[in-house]
Amino acid sequence: MSLPGTFKATKKDGTIYYRSSLTYKNKHISLGSFSTEEEASCCYQEALILLENTGLSIENYRKESKVSFEKWVILLNFRDNNIYFHTPIYIRKNFFHYYLSSHTRLTFDMDDLFYYSSHKITERKGHLFVADYGMQLTITGRYGIKSYGVEGRDYRFINGDNHDFRYENIEILNTYHGVEKTLHRGKEVYRSKINLKGYFIIGYYKTALEAAIAYNKAIDILKKAGITKNFPYNEMEGISPSLYADLYSKLKISAKIINYLAE
Repeated sequence: MSLPGTFKATKKDGTIYYRSSLTYKNKHISLGSFSTEEEASCCYQEALILLENTGLSIENYRKESKVSFEKWVILLNFRDNNIYFHTPIYIRKNFFHYYLSSHTRLTFDMDDLFYYSSHKITERKGHLFVADYGMQLTITGRYGIKSYGVEGRDYRFINGDNHDFRYENIEILNTYHGVEKTLHRGKEVYRSKINLKGYFIIGYYKTALEAAIAYNKAIDILKKAGITKNFPYNEMEGISPSLYADLYSKLKISAKIINYLAE
């Protein structure tokens, strides 16, 4: 006779293992797979206690628990908020937390709840990604931040918490390719640069718009010279074609760009 909450199963290679599951609020919930029936049953019992004891919280999780931390969060949210997610989300009053681990949690606006309830966040080399339509997308892209965006240069977290992704907490500092704000000869300017087997400075400009247009102009110069690299152009919003053309013609480009192939 099987122990409570366990189900015997067999892998393709013939190895026997045990699944643990329970039913709560009319929902069947899988808790995980274990090598022994005792471990599976222990997970089941622990999950029951978690769901019945409202005094237990996320902070009560311990690494020796048979219930995984992700499932711990999911169960508590279901218990307290009556909604089951497949991702480790816990709903607060006006926002929600997404737990990457017992030590790391992200904060999001409620507007993002549907998205992250169906998209799992993973962390790699300090960047956060979701899988969407077969592609790995950085979560900062949802805020208009370029995939190569650097915190402090292209965007910043207003309250200093780089785990707080509420829209009101993120300020976009730069929306253009190849443009960054910097100090040059004692003045605050916008530097435009482009990657040609290493970065080449296109020039320094008074505004981000001018630096972005200079970047586009540099691409055109390089393409006419035979460079086939697929550079992303900056898209301009709220600027007339005539003003764009006027700035384009007047902006000076570094001679190193103009004479790149001759070097």
